[in-house]
Amino acid sequence: MLKTSPAEPATTEDSSRPRRKILGARLPGAQTLAATLSALISMGAYCLAMAVHGTYPFGSRSRAVNDLGNQFVPFHAHLWDLMHGTTSGDLVFNWGSGFGVPFLGDFFTYLMNPFSWLVGLFPRDQVEIPVFLVTLLSVGLAAFLMTVFLGRLRPGSPWLRALLSVGYAVSAWMISDGFSDPMWMWGLAAFPMLGIASDWCLRGRHWIPGALLVFAAWAGNFYIAAMATIGMGLVFVVRLILEDTPVRHRLNVALRAGAMTATGLLLAAPVLTVGLKASKLSQPAPDASYKGAPGATDYLAHLLPGGLLGNAPQISVGILPLLLVLAFPFMRRVPGKERIAWCVLLVLVALSYIWAPTILLWHGLAMPNGSPYRASIALTSMLVMVAWLALSRRPSPRELLYGAAVTAVVALVALRGPYASGATWILTIGGGILALVLLVLLHRHRDDRRMRTVLTGALACGVFLSTAYSVFAVTVIRDGNAWWQPKRTLDSRSLAARDAVRAHDDWPAARSDPGPHEFANNDPLLLGGQGGSYYSSYVPAKTAAALHALGAGWYIQGRHTLSFTDPVGRAIMGVGSYLDWAKNGNGFTQHSVAAPPVVTLRPGNVTDARTHDASVFARQERVLGATVYDVPALTPAGGPTPKTGRYNDWWLPGNAKGAKWTSFTARCTPGSQAFWYGPWYAGSVQALGTTTEQHGRNSMTSNTLLPLGTVPASGTFTVALGTHKAQGVPQFPVGCLNQAKLDAAVDHLKATAPVKVTAGGHTIDATFREGTTGTAVISTPAVTGWQCSVDGKPARAPGTLGGLMAVNLGDGGSRLSCSFQTPGLKPGLLASGLALVALLAVGIGGAVRTRSSRSSSPSSANGKH
Repeated sequence: MLKTSPAEPATTEDSSRPRRKILGARLPGAQTLAATLSALISMGAYCLAMAVHGTYPFGSRSRAVNDLGNQFVPFHAHLWDLMHGTTSGDLVFNWGSGFGVPFLGDFFTYLMNPFSWLVGLFPRDQVEIPVFLVTLLSVGLAAFLMTVFLGRLRPGSPWLRALLSVGYAVSAWMISDGFSDPMWMWGLAAFPMLGIASDWCLRGRHWIPGALLVFAAWAGNFYIAAMATIGMGLVFVVRLILEDTPVRHRLNVALRAGAMTATGLLLAAPVLTVGLKASKLSQPAPDASYKGAPGATDYLAHLLPGGLLGNAPQISVGILPLLLVLAFPFMRRVPGKERIAWCVLLVLVALSYIWAPTILLWHGLAMPNGSPYRASIALTSMLVMVAWLALSRRPSPRELLYGAAVTAVVALVALRGPYASGATWILTIGGGILALVLLVLLHRHRDDRRMRTVLTGALACGVFLSTAYSVFAVTVIRDGNAWWQPKRTLDSRSLAARDAVRAHDDWPAARSDPGPHEFANNDPLLLGGQGGSYYSSYVPAKTAAALHALGAGWYIQGRHTLSFTDPVGRAIMGVGSYLDWAKNGNGFTQHSVAAPPVVTLRPGNVTDARTHDASVFARQERVLGATVYDVPALTPAGGPTPKTGRYNDWWLPGNAKGAKWTSFTARCTPGSQAFWYGPWYAGSVQALGTTTEQHGRNSMTSNTLLPLGTVPASGTFTVALGTHKAQGVPQFPVGCLNQAKLDAAVDHLKATAPVKVTAGGHTIDATFREGTTGTAVISTPAVTGWQCSVDGKPARAPGTLGGLMAVNLGDGGSRLSCSFQTPGLKPGLLASGLALVALLAVGIGGAVRTRSSRSSSPSSANGKH
């Protein structure tokens, strides 16, 4: 047990029988009731703030509680489809997004929070509600478990530690960095889970349940669980140092904890191996660098509630815990060694958030593209722990006043900066005075049960209202930012779009593509169908490269792919129906076009090997297997003179404001449709009576093919480029499509197509006429994991044509079978199996030892029971 100081006798409030009765520790289920109260206060405060603000589900859908238009409502909608069997894919593969992408990594990363699975209980058009519940119930579970863990950290009133747990569950991290990512909310619960498991190790008990808690923490969301493991590991080290036991015993405890953690991690190995492999195969994220530490004033300000500023760690846990943390160093009832150890831990962890090497360590050796302070959740848990270590020792009025004085200094220094809002002043000054008065009265009336009950109830009301007000204030500030514009997802227009997509769904004969019209960043998951749009951390690099090379656009350096906007791209991918923008009641219009099937045939052995395409138009023709474009050489025709760039492209010098634009003339077949392709071009494109703005940025944002209009009878037209920025465009950026030739090419692909095409959850099969030769092309990017066989021969990875799957039928074949296997899954399952064997061995061994000790005991030998 921990050492006690002379000032702290063994018969304290924690062990005194009369006082334990007063605190309710002897009441049946008191801890459970207190933990439940903490969960209810946390969830109630969050809901009250959302209701006052009018956010969905308490108000209009135009105000989304989470960043619903981003990724996660579409992913949960897809989970609903999987649970109800209304989608073409399965957990292994997603046929709808990116024209076919692996899905298990997405499932493990975005949908493994157990509360996400509640989505199946709601109507699909109300899927935003269960997404909100993922956050809400995770907050409640975190508060419940933290209340339990604090009692293991040090005994004391369960009702008081329940109030501190609210500050952890609804911390500044939760309402800033964490709230928009429902899967991260499981990380809130992971911290106390791991804390309870480590406490069992200290006590030499429950090794198997401890390993299962580690498994639950990591399986639910491994990203935040990694931070939780580091954070709770540091807490465990501090507790181990403070243990008054021999060094050998402490080493044995550390080994026990290490073995328990390793076993839990191995149990969760499939989540880790699949995720790590998917990350390795994914499109690289944009480079992120740490811009430097925040100012001391800004950092200190983030200890106070009610503000929002993104340039420092979000560490506020409310004014009540803060007051106790700042009083902790002055508490004489706490042994000096313990005060030093915990204060050093807080300072070192706080400093670790503003030093690049330790920031990398917290985030898995990768600098986040968003906030570099996501790991501040660990410090919020530690602040609440120290607050409880102070409160459980019954701080005296003098010690509380010392804490209040330090809080006042922090406020005076910090409230002059941009972080502070009106709510910050109210919560810090008003809330601080109220908390101080109630804590002093609790100390003075510690032997009066009735007064303690009244004062604790008043403190609970204060915590509830201050938490709700803090959430509301931060939400108002966030909604006022220009960057915060969540898209509307499941409104009447998107429901109409889903109906239109499903009405024309003919998979796998052809694709029904939600098209470039974006209701959310993952329209195919939200609306159904099979399109090119896909937004995930796991967009395969091969998918991004293949679609980009064929003329599709992307955002975020290819981690958000887009659908094709040109007829040839759609024909290559077998798109028979798509949505496009329109100024009507629904905001879209639905188009149907002739399309070849998803599996087609090319003569000969056609692959990407040793090929060089002069333009995107030439590449599309090679993959289509037909010549359908005129690709004219451009001639400079006015404005600032372009030069030839390093790669034989055109280098535009840029136009001064008000100056003439750089222009080119092109000549194509009259009546053909002209397209412009400048993937990284940023500026205006003027041609054939239209002017369009493009926003390319190498390599973050890539433009799709842009339709310019119909080539006039003269065959000659001008393309003018207006840009203030010097930049390059391709050597052949214009192509003119002959629609009749494209129609003939599509008819040919349909005539030579397989007799039958079938697709399973992660398989696709095609039946050809006997003796068919050539190359079967499957209009799906050839990502790692596909294996194909012809007529039952050994399966092997397919070749590629334009990055799509291509399988040579050899001397003649009739049956093509392709199946996808998730990279990284087999080693993960093997590791998980070994961990399960270890758990069984430990369990059986423990049972044998228990039975053996009972049989050899004196009472057993004498026949006594």
